[in-house]
Amino acid sequence: MKETIEFKVNGRPVRLKVDGERTLLWVLRTDLGVTGPKYGCGEGLCGACTVLVDDSAELACQKTVREVAGSQIITIEGLAQNDRLHPLQEAFVRHAGFQCGYCTPGMILKAYGLLAENPTPSRSEIIAGMDDNLCRCGAHTRIIQAIETAAQEMKGGKK
Repeated sequence: MKETIEFKVNGRPVRLKVDGERTLLWVLRTDLGVTGPKYGCGEGLCGACTVLVDDSAELACQKTVREVAGSQIITIEGLAQNDRLHPLQEAFVRHAGFQCGYCTPGMILKAYGLLAENPTPSRSEIIAGMDDNLCRCGAHTRIIQAIETAAQEMKGGKK
């Protein structure tokens, strides 16, 4: 059954008449054309679909669109502000924290959520916090370095 659901995506208000049980991932990708969140496993095990829901890193393949009604959703497309990359995005570029790039949006948004909860994580806390996001290319060491750099540059605050 279709219902009207409202939320914001990257600062833009969205109002959809949609089946509330559809996953946020497919609503973003197919209905709204937001392709940063990727389909990886569909089971909540890989992190490729990670988005921010009210500044918390969430798996879009595991959230129904009904569950995000009234929320602010940020995807990788909305992380940069005023034509300036977020410090996490800059650090991923600087450290080549990606190879094929498929997992990168989810990695960056998961890292954002991690740093929002713990602005000064240790290396082991970063590793544990990123454990559920998979990179098949093996860029994990560079990803960890990028997150460490971003945490230092952000100095414990969101930018």
